[in-house]
Amino acid sequence: MSQDPWLLTPGPLSTTAQTKEAMLHDWGSRDASFIEMNARVRDAVVRIADAEDSHTCIPLQGSGTFTVEAALCTLIPKDGKALILINGAYGVRMTKILDYVGRSYVVNQTPEDIPVDLEGLELTLNDDKDITHVCVIHCETTSGILNPMADVSAITKKHGRSLIIDSMSAFGAIPISAKEITFDALMASSNKCLEGIPGMGFAIVRISALEQCKGNSHSLSLDLYEQWKSMEANKQWRFTPPTHVIAAFDSAISQFEAAGGVAARNKRYSNNRRIIVDGMRELGFETLLGDNLQAPIIVTFKMPADTNFVFDDFYNDLKDAGYIIYPGKLTVAPSFRIGCIGNLGEREMNGALETIKTILKKMGVTTGVPANS
Repeated sequence: MSQDPWLLTPGPLSTTAQTKEAMLHDWGSRDASFIEMNARVRDAVVRIADAEDSHTCIPLQGSGTFTVEAALCTLIPKDGKALILINGAYGVRMTKILDYVGRSYVVNQTPEDIPVDLEGLELTLNDDKDITHVCVIHCETTSGILNPMADVSAITKKHGRSLIIDSMSAFGAIPISAKEITFDALMASSNKCLEGIPGMGFAIVRISALEQCKGNSHSLSLDLYEQWKSMEANKQWRFTPPTHVIAAFDSAISQFEAAGGVAARNKRYSNNRRIIVDGMRELGFETLLGDNLQAPIIVTFKMPADTNFVFDDFYNDLKDAGYIIYPGKLTVAPSFRIGCIGNLGEREMNGALETIKTILKKMGVTTGVPANS
């Protein structure tokens, strides 16, 4: 079998052969072996968050956005009000979810290359006593910026509000402990830094908060309270579970733990980031973010000013050579993105870099320096 292209994207990701092999079996969703596997995954996720004493893991079918919607609309009551901290597309997506379901919210927004505004958070919570929940993105993959969770948590806790964290692109690679950062819900998915496959998200929810959520949800299938009650009662999913996704995730988590957990994954991804950033800068490319703001998840590069650079040709040539990157999603500058996560290491990152050099030479691009540099 030929090698699949390496996915230098924010997910889905390149996975190991062991993870793929875990899907070569069929499971009955009510069978004891599957129920045991599901429980093992739930326990492991809570353990990774250092939250065994306070939280539970509620898995849900679908993409990460399914779980974000489920968490927002289960945790935030119909008479609640959210403050959404926005510095990219995924914060904006939260507003769209709440628009659909008619929940009240306000926003504090900063540009995509600026962390969320802590002073603005403090002022808004002081001024608006109706706000019940603060919602924030841990790593905003629009740009790759890492937001200051400890500071957001401290301010939110001081004001007695509930914190909901979208940690899709960070959980498993960026340390976060429920004993150090106070949150009522944190959402992530199987196909990000834990390196499973797409098809399942999960929410890590404080049990004492969840117990107050009966009747909040607008949706039968997205009701995390009812999903939790069902799993606690009989250890089973309410509706047909994504059995193969869970099996792959179970295998991926085992590999994650055997390799050294969050610390080891952060180290590998950080090294991947170093290789691609240093190499691209040698070619003249500029990163959108300074090193102090750049998470080891995905890196945004500004488009070169050289008129010989045509992104579609660059992308297609890279794909043909076995590397898939990501288009830009910014409003502040034309850009493209290169991911650092998944089953990638030094060999793959250096291979991508050498291929980029070859493609640029073929295109006649002499430098990656952007306009107005």
